[in-house]
Amino acid sequence: MAKNLVIVESPAKAKTIEGYLGKDYQVKSSYGHVRDLPKDDFAIDIENGFEPTYKISNDKKDVVKELKKLSKEAETIFLASDDDREGEAISWHLAQALDLDDQKTRRIVFREITKNAIQNAIQNPRGIDEDLVNAQQARRILDRLVGYELSPVLWKKIKTGLSAGRVQSVAVRLVVEREREIEQFNAESSFKITALFNLENGKVLKADLPKKFKTEEEAKTFLEQCKDAAFNIENLETKPAKKSPAPPFTTSTLQQEASRKLSFPVAMTMSVAQKLYEAGKISYMRTDSVNLSQEAIASAKGEIVKAYGEEFFKERHFKTKSQGAQEAHEAIRPTNFSVLEAGKDSKEQRLYELIWKRAIASQMSEAQLEKTTATIGISTNDEKLVAKGEVIKFEGFLKVYIESTDEEGDEEEQQGMLPPLSVGQELDLKSMLAREGFTRHPPRYTEASLVKKLEEMGIGRPSTYAPTISTVIKRNYIAKENRDGHERQYRELLLASGTVDESTKTEITGAEKNKLFPTNTAMVVNDFLVEHFPNVIDFSFTAKVEQEFDEIASGKIQWRDMIKLFYGGFHSKIENTEQLKRSEVNAGRELGEDPKTGKKIIAKLGRYGAYVQLGEIDEENEEAEKPKFASLRHGQLIETITLEEALELFKLPREVGEFEGEVMTAAVGRYGPYIRHQGKFVSLKPEQDPLTITEEEAIELIQQKREEDANKYIKTFDEDENVFVLNGRYGPYIKFGKKNVKIPKDKKPEELTFEECKELAEKTPEKKGRGGGRRKAKK
Repeated sequence: MAKNLVIVESPAKAKTIEGYLGKDYQVKSSYGHVRDLPKDDFAIDIENGFEPTYKISNDKKDVVKELKKLSKEAETIFLASDDDREGEAISWHLAQALDLDDQKTRRIVFREITKNAIQNAIQNPRGIDEDLVNAQQARRILDRLVGYELSPVLWKKIKTGLSAGRVQSVAVRLVVEREREIEQFNAESSFKITALFNLENGKVLKADLPKKFKTEEEAKTFLEQCKDAAFNIENLETKPAKKSPAPPFTTSTLQQEASRKLSFPVAMTMSVAQKLYEAGKISYMRTDSVNLSQEAIASAKGEIVKAYGEEFFKERHFKTKSQGAQEAHEAIRPTNFSVLEAGKDSKEQRLYELIWKRAIASQMSEAQLEKTTATIGISTNDEKLVAKGEVIKFEGFLKVYIESTDEEGDEEEQQGMLPPLSVGQELDLKSMLAREGFTRHPPRYTEASLVKKLEEMGIGRPSTYAPTISTVIKRNYIAKENRDGHERQYRELLLASGTVDESTKTEITGAEKNKLFPTNTAMVVNDFLVEHFPNVIDFSFTAKVEQEFDEIASGKIQWRDMIKLFYGGFHSKIENTEQLKRSEVNAGRELGEDPKTGKKIIAKLGRYGAYVQLGEIDEENEEAEKPKFASLRHGQLIETITLEEALELFKLPREVGEFEGEVMTAAVGRYGPYIRHQGKFVSLKPEQDPLTITEEEAIELIQQKREEDANKYIKTFDEDENVFVLNGRYGPYIKFGKKNVKIPKDKKPEELTFEECKELAEKTPEKKGRGGGRRKAKK
């Protein structure tokens, strides 16, 4: 039996560390937190200073039992969870749950899983930092109070099943407000002038007019003036310039850049980074810091000098801008810069390469540039055309890495060197184009730009961004989607060969890729929270709460006092809001009257989503005609749908035609548009419209669905029509009533008997449901 027990959070981390320690050390995993607040009324004793009651999770009872046995046998126990608040809390909960003896318990921390780091940590243990634990407890308790008291209010007043979170609600508010900015945006047009000049040896010089014309008439007047004009180089100016590298990654900037360059969702980035960290390939990936240790800088220098030469190295020290920067004290970097490739799969390899390049580039020389500006005079006009060029004289860090941005501005200026030019040189105009362009609305958020915004506002911390965004998408507050653009006309005026030709052209604009859109649920819930719980969803207040967590972590304030100050006002708001009638909160929006019947048409949020209602419910007359309902189409919002669009929705359900003697009906349901035929439902393709789909297209969909279903069934049974062997997304499985059952590897799906399926189903435990409605925290 080993003398020393080391406890970490994950099996992968345990395996890596065990390789660095000798036979006297046994490394075991706690598989994350072993205790948490129970999901009941008694989790937090509000009247007794918000005292939390923690319970060992059901799935951790065996883990705790084993660790308790091993800890009693060990001479020394090392708690080696991550070096941040969550990690500190894991160690504290382990000490409590295992009833560890303080005299033989040590807390050790490291920010990379390397042999040196682990051995140094063993030689320099410390005690559990109670302040860090209290900061984590404060966040957990505050978020539990908000969620458990606010969510039931949303169920009663808006829609069953809704939930609210402190940081999630603020993230949703950002997306909602951006959508409204876009909706209110009015694009303005202007005309940009671009000229092309013929030079010797077939070369062409491109130049732009620095200003834009507001109207087509102004642009046309300018072109007319240039018909007979002489053009010459009035001035040539060459200036040196330089570009400096970005700092190495923090959690936030890694999430942003992996989203831009690799198209990784932020949750995937953190999951992949966790694997690289646990394998000992990168330093700890939850950090606000942009610092590198001297050891890391020396390692980077060796690799830079070896690969590129001494002149490419420049030692740099970056300063963290974030006021609340805490957690680990070094940026994300490779643990060994001489390892150029790492990772078990393509995701890990690509993310490692990104981290390696960014960290290496941060210690490289500036890129030396030469920027040339040519000013071109026009004999018939006081305006000047400008041609710009840029040439790299020394690559520096650009040899390795170029940072991406979220900006969606105009096209980049001309790159590369300008052709040879001289002051006084006359130029031969090839053509001059005036093209109509339009101002752009503020861009919708991507996952990357939303993380950037939250960080800038001081909302959340590195460890919260990924779960926050994943949660609001999962809960159907935010949709991450691609959307097609639409056609738009624009005008062009072209001066060539002494004449000005006018033309109208079309372009596709407004296409969106992986953008965040608010749902109708988000709009309604956000407005409710802004009106009734302004503190919970206020940007500056939420940032202030984060600062208070930092102050708890540094021992400046007591966590119970902080919670008490927040809870008093919050709880009184809960009690006041419970007095509101549901109709006052989710009253819907009146669109107008149906021109045929004169009945009101209202758009509102219902149990299964947003819909429009034709007519009103007469509660006093049960025999009165009931209202008609129609679901909103994908992308339609309660607050922007028009009366005309609503009337179109009431044309559904619609008879499309007949097939095999039975009617086919097109309609829109909870899960989107579909065709109903012979009691079965077939979803329409994204490009198909239930209002215009033809009989032939509907028949084709039905036949395709039948073919897919035929391939889906491997085997059916006469003994029970609700038992099948099916082809699934991840391979064959048994569908036994409502239970999905795995097929053992030694069984052939097509040879299974009914009795074998029944036996396997009986051995498969029932899936636990999500439980009943959440109740309020104990008062």
